[in-house]
Amino acid sequence: MSQAQERGVIVLAGEDQNDCEILAALIRAHRPDLSAAAKLVRINDPVRLRRKSGPDLAAAVKALVGKARAKARQQRAELIGFVVHEDLDGYADAGYDRIRKTLTAELADQCQGFRTALALAAWESEGWLLLFPEAFPHVRPRWKVPDRLLDKDTGRIKDAKEELKRGLGLPVFRESDGPAVAREALKRQMIPSPRGSNRSYADFVGDLTSWT
Repeated sequence: MSQAQERGVIVLAGEDQNDCEILAALIRAHRPDLSAAAKLVRINDPVRLRRKSGPDLAAAVKALVGKARAKARQQRAELIGFVVHEDLDGYADAGYDRIRKTLTAELADQCQGFRTALALAAWESEGWLLLFPEAFPHVRPRWKVPDRLLDKDTGRIKDAKEELKRGLGLPVFRESDGPAVAREALKRQMIPSPRGSNRSYADFVGDLTSWT
């Protein structure tokens, strides 16, 4: 890896800080080479792309990319990757395929010179966390993912967040618990061996693993 890459940053953009922290754990699991050599930093602007198209989408992506470049300049580092998260609030179906194709094309067009990855989570990032059910009791010892949510296509579980709130037990799951679950999955090396499947997660991992 070049000296420029060693001084690089990977910028994360998501709906909120919780989602970006989950992304960071996933990146560290799937690309330890990059996360060891590059600092992971976040921009605060919430991502709202999936309902946009045409000039509105181009303008929104341009604004995010500009913030990513500015963050890299602030860090006095090369921008080597830009990871964008948004919850789909829907299933990984034909609509998902259309939205993902549109967003990835716009990102690729505006991100010349560095890599991109799109985390378009079906239904939401909590659906991705369900791929690592054994991580939950390491966050709260009394938590247990219900059998009905195990070894499923978690992209077909509507409102995974609500399912977790109802099903885990006490204390009630909160969005802010998501990063801790992801960190436990990383720490305990669960991420390379997910239980169940989720096409939107696999697509995101495919983006990451294609980075050179």
